[in-house]
Amino acid sequence: MTNPLDWSLLSGPIPVILLILTVAAFALLLTDRTRAWWTWKAPTALAVGAVLTAILGVVVDRWWKPFPEGLPTEVLLWMGVAILGVTVTAVRLPSLTWRRRAAALACAFVVGLTGLNQVNRYFQSYTTTRAVLGPWLNTGTDFHKAAGRPTGLVTAPPGRMIADVWTPPPNLPASGTLSEVTIPGTVSHFTARKAWVYLPPAYQAAPRPRLPVLVLLPGQPGSPRDWIDAGGIQRILDAYAAAHHGLAPVTVMPDATGSTIGNTLCMDSKLGNAETYLTTDLQAWVTANLQVASPDSGWTVGGFSFGGTCAVQLSVRAPHLYRTFLDLSGQREPTLGNHKETVKKAFNGDEGAFTRSNPVSILATRRFPELAGRIITGANDHEFTPQLNFVYLACRNAGVDVRMNVLPGGHSWQVWRAGFTQQLPWIAERNGLARG
Repeated sequence: MTNPLDWSLLSGPIPVILLILTVAAFALLLTDRTRAWWTWKAPTALAVGAVLTAILGVVVDRWWKPFPEGLPTEVLLWMGVAILGVTVTAVRLPSLTWRRRAAALACAFVVGLTGLNQVNRYFQSYTTTRAVLGPWLNTGTDFHKAAGRPTGLVTAPPGRMIADVWTPPPNLPASGTLSEVTIPGTVSHFTARKAWVYLPPAYQAAPRPRLPVLVLLPGQPGSPRDWIDAGGIQRILDAYAAAHHGLAPVTVMPDATGSTIGNTLCMDSKLGNAETYLTTDLQAWVTANLQVASPDSGWTVGGFSFGGTCAVQLSVRAPHLYRTFLDLSGQREPTLGNHKETVKKAFNGDEGAFTRSNPVSILATRRFPELAGRIITGANDHEFTPQLNFVYLACRNAGVDVRMNVLPGGHSWQVWRAGFTQQLPWIAERNGLARG
């Protein structure tokens, strides 16, 4: 029997049950025979809920602006449903007995839970309760224990893949490890949150293969753990390793924003030296702490949304390090909401400084035949797809080996999980690990 923690939150009975319970909860909350309730209390609760929802939309999109692309209408509406459950409950409570107050609070909880899960369904973020509880259920393995001591290395001769010369030992573990680590901003002085590192089963062997490095960046708002809890990265990489005798890229998931809602534009600017952190500081930490492919051989950088934009930036700005990129639903250029505000806040209005860091501007003036990239977008992502078309053409015109794929879905993890899984064999082959 399937563990309840693994029941789907996106499809099947749970979303349906929550919606039915929400209808029942509103029916109970709105049931009242008094004249006052129907003449002014219920209308007041509904009006306050609608006003608070509208205010939330204005605050988020006009003043706070944590999301460059703004709140999707469907997401705002479901947040409004949750708010409405609170306002109706608040108006009802004073006239209820203690027992009925407890029931009303339970109804508000159900409505709020349904609203949150519907938002989750929009972004396809957490597929199961296990994913939601990931930070508590999957705390990782101590990095020093997982990395072990330096060993001899198995390398591939020119023209061959690691998989061609690799023989796994009989005691190789079935799964890789996830570890939380600190990557200091020694040169950049960037204050980053802790990163995560995935080491595939083959890394536990002695001698171990010299594995390629994959750097994965989160969106904004977001955190490095997003690739673990929402992205299911360990499951995807473990599945690839199981099909390739324990081989998979060593995967580093660093912080690029400094906080959940921070936006560094992935540049060196007055907002923080994120680019130097993700190149110089990250490279120094990886080479000092892991036995992996040399940076001279080229690493891969990928990400979703903000992280996808950042991946293209880093490849164009540091092609000596990141020769391969994966752009999952990124934007045309780094942004804080609009171009003028971005240049003003990040570069004190210096358009030239922004242009020198903007990837599409650089692609228009230089050629990058050494780079290869894949761009993935959702068929229903009407805001980002036109921007990605522009990036694709800019890359192609600059000599980049680039392809663009459209997958079912919108600006969500439905596309990002599928896109990463689809392109992982290409990334591995591009980096000399195994033929697709």
